[in-house]
Amino acid sequence: MIVDALDRALTTATELASGSFEVGEPYSAQQDLVERRLARGERIVGVKLGLTSRAKMQQMGVDEVIWGRLTDAMRVPDGGVLDLAPRIHPKVEPEVAFLVRDGEIAAIAPAIEVIDSRWLDFKFTLAEVIADNTSAAGFVVGAWQPVPDGVDNLGVLLEVDGRVVEIGSTAAILGDPRRAFADAKRLAGGLEDEWIVLAGAATAAVAVGPGQTVRVEVEKLGTAALKVSA
Repeated sequence: MIVDALDRALTTATELASGSFEVGEPYSAQQDLVERRLARGERIVGVKLGLTSRAKMQQMGVDEVIWGRLTDAMRVPDGGVLDLAPRIHPKVEPEVAFLVRDGEIAAIAPAIEVIDSRWLDFKFTLAEVIADNTSAAGFVVGAWQPVPDGVDNLGVLLEVDGRVVEIGSTAAILGDPRRAFADAKRLAGGLEDEWIVLAGAATAAVAVGPGQTVRVEVEKLGTAALKVSA
């Protein structure tokens, strides 16, 4: 059963080969997988979107974003340490995060998402990545800010060990990351107060390794950072 295999891969940091399991209904498998995490004491703190760039949609042959769940165990404090022990092949992406209140955007912040597919070599089908909770592995949220005018086109930098490795714009997120928020609300069937919504990557993902420092800067919003454990 794919849920058993994914949960075992998650808890033992081992990989699965694409095509090894029948997926069935991918979002049902994702929900079952996340419920196992909740049964171990985690709690839902938000949702994340994936495939929010047109290029990634075309690459996967879809015209709809995908979504997954965030739990409190995935959160790394701003400037905190990402533990490599439970990871397989982690990558980081610069994002923006939205804070939810009364079903709407209450604040915005720079963010880092850590993705880490349980599928071998990050190769998977659309159904497999959905079942794998869209590769969710961790996230950092910087200081919350009021939503500025022109949030649809803010410059983004991703740095590793002080070197800029990716340059992008929040416009890469569906043309305007607020569209991602609307999609998250629709796909998740509603959003709870104080939840976090990760809107999707503003650049390509970058692999990280032991001891590295990662920093994201989003124009007008500030920075978010993490250090990878040695």
